[in-house]
Parts: sequence; C-alpha cells; structure tokens
Amino acid sequence: MMRTSMAWHKTLILYALVTAAFLAGTALILREGQKLPASAGISAAQAGLAHEKQSSPPPPPDQTSPRHRLHTLLLLAAQIAAALVCAKIFGFVFKSLGQPSVLGEITAGLFLGPSVLGYFFPDLLSGLFPSSSLHVLEILSLAGVSLFMFLTGMEIDTGHLKKQAFSAVLISHTGILFPFFLGAVLSYFLYASHAPKGIAFAPFCLFMGIAMSITAFPVLAKILKEKNLSATPLGILILGCAAADDVTAWVLLAGITAFIRSGSPDTLGWTAAASLIYVLLMLKAVKPFLRKRFEQKNRDKKNFIFEAAALLMISSAVTEAIGIHALFGAFIAGAVLPRSQEIREGLERRVESAAHLLLPLFFVLSGLKTQLGLIHAGDHAAACGVIVLTAVAGKFGGTFAAARLSGMNTRESLIAGSLMNTRGLMELIVLNIGLDLGVLSPAIFTMMVVMALVTTFMTSPIVDSLTRKAR
Repeated sequence: MMRTSMAWHKTLILYALVTAAFLAGTALILREGQKLPASAGISAAQAGLAHEKQSSPPPPPDQTSPRHRLHTLLLLAAQIAAALVCAKIFGFVFKSLGQPSVLGEITAGLFLGPSVLGYFFPDLLSGLFPSSSLHVLEILSLAGVSLFMFLTGMEIDTGHLKKQAFSAVLISHTGILFPFFLGAVLSYFLYASHAPKGIAFAPFCLFMGIAMSITAFPVLAKILKEKNLSATPLGILILGCAAADDVTAWVLLAGITAFIRSGSPDTLGWTAAASLIYVLLMLKAVKPFLRKRFEQKNRDKKNFIFEAAALLMISSAVTEAIGIHALFGAFIAGAVLPRSQEIREGLERRVESAAHLLLPLFFVLSGLKTQLGLIHAGDHAAACGVIVLTAVAGKFGGTFAAARLSGMNTRESLIAGSLMNTRGLMELIVLNIGLDLGVLSPAIFTMMVVMALVTTFMTSPIVDSLTRKAR
C-alpha cells in the first residue's frame, strides 16, 4: 500500500510539472508570436496552383434539365467507382507489405489528385473531378467521416483507463503536451512565410500544436490486434493511453475550433459554456437513459440502430450549431452508447460498411487538396523535413520519456512511443478542418499530410522489430 501511494504521488508530481511547463512555454510562444509581422501568405504563382491559373470558367449549365441531372449522376458514379477501386488496390498492396490498409487508401487519394493523376493526365483529372461537382463529394465524404468518428467514439473504453489510470493519463497527456509545445515553437518560425495571408498568429500556432498531437486510435488498436498485443499488460496500457489521448485531443480541437470561429471573447465564452453543458448532458443524462432503454425486456434490439442513427445526426447538428464541429458531435454520440457487446457488434456491422464505402471519397478530396509539387522548392522541402522531425520528436520522444518515467522498460517505452506516433486518418481529418477554417495554407496542408504518411508508415516496422527481438 505504501509503495502504491508513493507511485501515485510521484505520478501526480510529474504530471503537474509537465502541465506547468507546457502552459508556461505555450504562453511565452503566444506572447512572442504577437510581435511577429503579419503573414505575407503564399500567392497562387508561388504555390503553383494549376486551377487558379485557368481562364474564366464557362457559364454554368442548366441544372434543372434532365440531361444535366443524368450527367451529374453518371459523373458521381464514376467518381465513387474510381475512389473505391483505387482504395481497394492500394489498401491490398500496403497490407501485403505489412502496413495498415488505411495507409494505402490515403495514398490512393493522393494518386487520384494533382500530385500523380493531375501531373501526368491533367485533362483526365479535370474531367473526372471538375470543381463544380466536388460539393456532392464533400457532403458524402462528411457523412463517411462522421460515421468513422461515431465508430471511434464507440471504441473508447474507459475500462482501459481505470486499470492503469495514472500511468495512462501521464503518458497520453505528455504525448499531447510535448508535441503541442514543439508545434507551437515551429509555428513561430513558419508563420511569416507559410501561414495563410491575413491569419493571426494565435490560431495558426494553436492549430499547428494540435495537429502535431493527434494519435490514430483506430489504427493503433488494429495494429495491436494484428501483433497479438491487445490482451497483454502493455497493450492494455497503450490502449488506455490512446483512449485518453483521443478524448483529450478532440476536446482541445473543439476548443481551438471554437476560438478560431468566434469573432469576439463573448462568442468564445458562450461556445465554451454551451459545449461543456452539452457534454455533461450527454454523459449524465443521455448515456444512462440509453443504457436503461437498451436493458428493457422484450425490446427488439435490432431497432436500436435507428435510435443510434438519430442520436448521431442530432449530436452532430447540435455541436455544429454551438460553434465547434459536427465531427465532435459524432464522436460524443458514439462514446455515450451502452458498453454492450450486442450493440457493438450490431452497430459496427452496419455502420462500418457504410463508412468503408464513403471514406475513400474523403481520401480523394484530401488528395485533391494535396499537391506534392508545392514542397519541391528548397525552402518548402526543408520545412517539410523539419515538420516530420518535429512530429516524431514530439510524439515518439514525449511518449517514450513519459513511459520510462512511469516505470516501463526501454523496449516497452519504444513500442509505446512508436504506436502513439501513428497518425493516419485522424490526422487527415484534423488537417481538413484546419484547411476549411483557413488556418492552414495549401503548402502547410501538403507538408502535414506527408508527415502523417511518414509517421504512420514507420510504426509497423519498428513494432515488428522490437517484438521480434523480445521473442
């Protein structure tokens, strides 16, 4: 009992020191950043954006005509088919190489964008994905990402946190705060030359910080399952760290999004208060209500899918109306569902199929926004390299250090650091939010996509090497 008490106090002191250092450092960066000159932004000529160099667009067609509707339907079918086929092919190739299939699907989106298809066959790209048709894809892709976030919320099991709560929170929060701080420091040097024109330093700094802090919980969980580590003490601890990381990161992202969207301190205060009230309402009222309703006798459990779908839609609409993001509402909706194996299997079987059908459209849209040619120049290439190194040092290094301080050996700490360094699809979702908010420039967006691919790609080889040595 005495040893447990001492360990608890040691963890608490470490946590307090890490948090205090992070807050002091970030406040210093924000204060110094206010003294920087306004960002000059990146012009279309500097970025090399082909679509901004085109001549004036042709007059829009008559959208009420049956011929136009048929053309739109056929074009949408061709876009979905191209996305699904490429995602399947690239996913199979990457999985055969020992990589997560989602990494191949992200690469498929890059292949269909201006970086590959547009570079070699620009006419084919403009014909298959004209800008006038992208709004339909955006709606469908948002639905797919919402379903994915709903599933992610369902996978957050607080039981993992309760088993090793102190170590999990210390490791996960250090794995968020340290890369966040490094991202804030990096934003200080990138702001003048790489931030979008007209954006203030504080939003750019905060978003760079949170973009460095993300861990792909679903990808991490699948890797642990594939490596037969899920049921081990190390696997349980890492799942707890990832769960705490996911929840904390998305709460921070919601707050930063509200800060960026709010035009005044009063609006930000209202958004923060409304968000807190909504989360408490979901956890303290909706979650117990759903649990009691599911446990009622003589209920057709199959109909629960309709109630879950209604909860998903309402929660997404409420968070969007509050001023944070609809995806946060989808995440909360999944997190408050009853922890029942029957519910999990029933919902996952139905929702996952729809998500897998629509997510490739999100990868395609991300690929259309990603232009690898933007980082071909010397200064952009150097900045991209620094971003990748900073991301690895922050997430991998921060998690490794916290794991060692919490009592884990070197090999286990290296495994924890490499797994928490996985970013995958979650990073892509955050980056798209930043691009939509106007906080990230196309060049920074592309560099961060490259960082997400590199950090996810390096996870499996490192874990395989470490587990092979242990065996």
